[in-house]
Amino acid sequence: MADRSELADFLGAHPPFQGASPAVLTDIAAAAVEREYRGGAWVVGPTSKPDGADIVWVVLTGLVVIVHPDDTSPADVPIDTIGPGGVFGFSALLAGGTVEFCARAIEPSVVLQLPGALVRPLFATPTGLAFLADAVNSSSAYRGGPVEGSAGRTVGELVSAPAVFTPVGTTVRDAVRQMTEQGSSYVLVPLRGSRHGIFTDRDLRIRVVAAGIGVDTPIEKVMTSPAETVTADRLAGTVLMDMLERGMRHMPVVSARGEVLGVVEDSDLHAASTRRSFVVRRAVASASTSAELADAGRLVPRLVVDLFKGGTDAMAVSAILSVVVDSLVRRAVEIEWTARPDVPRDHFAWITLGSVARREAMPSSDVDSALTWSDATADPDVRGTSNAVPTTRDEALMDLAARVHVSLDGAGLPSDTNGAVASSPRFARSAGQWERAAAHWLSNPFGDRGKAGTSGRSAGFTPAGDSGLIMSSLMIDGRVVWGPRALHTVPEAYRRLLVDHPDALRLQLRDALAGRARLRSLRDVLARRGGTFDLKAHALTPIVNLARWGGLSVGIASSSTPARLAAASGNGMLSERDVATLTEVFALLQRLRLSHQIDQIAAGHRPGDVLIMADLSPLERSLLTDGVREIAAVQRRVGYLAANVGVHR
Repeated sequence: MADRSELADFLGAHPPFQGASPAVLTDIAAAAVEREYRGGAWVVGPTSKPDGADIVWVVLTGLVVIVHPDDTSPADVPIDTIGPGGVFGFSALLAGGTVEFCARAIEPSVVLQLPGALVRPLFATPTGLAFLADAVNSSSAYRGGPVEGSAGRTVGELVSAPAVFTPVGTTVRDAVRQMTEQGSSYVLVPLRGSRHGIFTDRDLRIRVVAAGIGVDTPIEKVMTSPAETVTADRLAGTVLMDMLERGMRHMPVVSARGEVLGVVEDSDLHAASTRRSFVVRRAVASASTSAELADAGRLVPRLVVDLFKGGTDAMAVSAILSVVVDSLVRRAVEIEWTARPDVPRDHFAWITLGSVARREAMPSSDVDSALTWSDATADPDVRGTSNAVPTTRDEALMDLAARVHVSLDGAGLPSDTNGAVASSPRFARSAGQWERAAAHWLSNPFGDRGKAGTSGRSAGFTPAGDSGLIMSSLMIDGRVVWGPRALHTVPEAYRRLLVDHPDALRLQLRDALAGRARLRSLRDVLARRGGTFDLKAHALTPIVNLARWGGLSVGIASSSTPARLAAASGNGMLSERDVATLTEVFALLQRLRLSHQIDQIAAGHRPGDVLIMADLSPLERSLLTDGVREIAAVQRRVGYLAANVGVHR
């Protein structure tokens, strides 16, 4: 095609080039290199791969198949077939890695080679994101192994090799040699505690080569530290969205105890993405005002409906929704901070609490939150006192938090009705104040029950107004979504509960067993609500509380309910059978809950947790009844065992 204007028109008719300006299309067409291939010829062969990954291929005419590098026989089953207008090689381009596939023309074909520098920006546009979200669900996103079927898989399942480590003090030269020898695009550097630094091939290009840094430089000078990590129970799709938002390409995967299991790359996770989730996240990222954020928030219910009705598992929908809520919260914080230049921006963290923090959000979930900041930024006249009043800095932060929640309300994310919000003095404290409050809850686990309704700034130091059980349960679940994670000091204080604070652990168990799973409560009988059932109060909360106690019994603080249950298996009171039962029932309840709430959204009602039993099918009623009985049976068994060993008293 000698006429470059015709070539520009051809590209403009196919994604991700649709929507590109005429000038951009003209530049791409001018830089395109046309190659003709006979049937059976390699377009990208085992011995003819490009040195880098800065090329994207587009089929102009004919058909090209994508195959595994080891499958060089024409009889081998291809990974994908690409026709006219189809694009391949974009995954390696976006991931900045090497080309790890082969491509063969299966009939006479003309293929365009396009420079990555001109094509890469297109993937940041709405059209490019939509193309990427559609395309990565197919195996054309292949890089290093088939990715089909990973949408409902956890990142732990996708770890394919042990992590590659190098010690502090290793030079860049030796680290790169080690990466080359082990075929790795990264190395992890163990630091104090359970933290790690990470150095990647991208760091080599940007922080060493481009910056003119010598290869004898110690690795700690150019690595990222501390590295972000995810637990193995996280769903691949939600991790991918986090990585895209943060511009990350490698994510260490750790066990519930913090042991590194391996590292996943963004390209390993592409198949877990969904088109609408990309569109929503793009709308959130583009919002610059509260009104625009509200517009983005209105897309969320449709996302949930489409995911569930499209066959996505309820637990996966819940996890994706939680990540989307995280992005809305982060954007709301950023928007309000931009509007308040007088509020300091460093050394503060926003903590999400409740079901969103556990990544178990539902359409009915409200937004619980807390605020924390570095003690180094606190007013020196306030730090260390026991009955401090809010400082100007504190008041400014809580005012900002109130504005954030107003913005989130407008986006369809209501604040917690019980007052667990970062604009409340009880939920806005310095890291040291939170740490001292946790120490008080631990040393006096039975002393403050029944006083949760009292307020007062002094609770940060001598929390007479705090219920240690309620506050600790909220904060243990908490997860930092904006700011340094180290400022969330409460979970760490609870990791040695069994050894250091058995009374506090006993109180967690008492609470978990007090809220019995049941089909009808006394309140239901008195209110003549025999035909309804509160899924959250009477079934889900007992599992969540048992899981929280179970996690704490083995040193696991913040985590999801299924992950806590799995960690607690065999702790002496929760058997493997109990854990399997509770996990299965939890998934069933979440499915019923989500289905019910989606029906409410479709009917124009506010989603909630109270089911009308008559609306359930006979099978659903039977499953629900059996599930509640199973939860109650586990509670009875655990209570019996605890009483016999003197734990439950």
